[in-house]
Amino acid sequence: MLFPDSRGRRLRATSNFRRMIRETKLSCDDLILPLFAIEGKDVKKPIESMPGHFQLSCDHIVKKAKQAHDAGIPAIILFGIPDKKDPLATRAYAPDSIVQKAVREVKQKVPDICIITDVCLCGYTDHGHCGVVENGIIDNDASLDLLAKTALSHVRAGADMVAPSDMMDGRIGEIRQTLDEENFSHIPIMSYAVKYSSAFYGPFRQAAESAPQFGDRKTYQMDPANSTEAIREATMDIEEGADIIMVKPALAYLDIIYRLKQEIDLPIAAYNVSGEYSIMKAGEMMGWVNAKDLIMETLLSIKRAGADLILTYSAIEVAMELKNQ
Repeated sequence: MLFPDSRGRRLRATSNFRRMIRETKLSCDDLILPLFAIEGKDVKKPIESMPGHFQLSCDHIVKKAKQAHDAGIPAIILFGIPDKKDPLATRAYAPDSIVQKAVREVKQKVPDICIITDVCLCGYTDHGHCGVVENGIIDNDASLDLLAKTALSHVRAGADMVAPSDMMDGRIGEIRQTLDEENFSHIPIMSYAVKYSSAFYGPFRQAAESAPQFGDRKTYQMDPANSTEAIREATMDIEEGADIIMVKPALAYLDIIYRLKQEIDLPIAAYNVSGEYSIMKAGEMMGWVNAKDLIMETLLSIKRAGADLILTYSAIEVAMELKNQ
């Protein structure tokens, strides 16, 4: 049916009409807030490349977790900046390290928020890679035990979910087996199953102090040119025991999110990464764009592509905007 018999504008004419026929809706329930924990007390160190975000000591992590909870956000994900680094990332799985401390503090003081922990080694190794390095090569299999030990230490501290981000082959199965053997079979794993070697991670590497000291991460993170590989990686992680599949980054990979949604039946998370966030904030600082509107449109597009969960540095401001709407 064509004009004048069909008039699409009829149902765009009022805000109530637009609300009634809206196909995709963003909710506070979709949001996960990333936070960066650092040693010390009353530390709130600005992250220059991520306006509005900070490296936070545990007391401030608790305050931010409470703010997120009060805004209706169901979960946070914690990244740690350790007090020292070494080749085997021993502070990643030490019971008294920063993520473990932050988990215990948040669990005690904001018990109703879900605590997810990032499981990786790059922020804890002196070489900045996500696994054990032998003769300049990342040793996949030697890294698995350390990753499983890290996940177990987080869960023992009180983490509700672990999220391995290292992209080592077989790490989901190793972590699942370790947790099950230690009577933590109820703890879910959110796998960074589809993590691309992306230029959008720059600000995060400053925030987490995790830049590689040599080479790059292209031997374990995925080639941005590939999409079928994403299905293969996600399928393997599902078979190893993953409960949620993540795509990272989000905005440049909406086609991947959409394709995964068609082909797998697990919840899909998407990480609206630091570079995506910083570009919008920088554009606003230059007076070129309205960051709030850009952020809302961006998250809606991620949701429309098929994401069930969105990790975003804008979580609190988005939650407040949704409440205002």
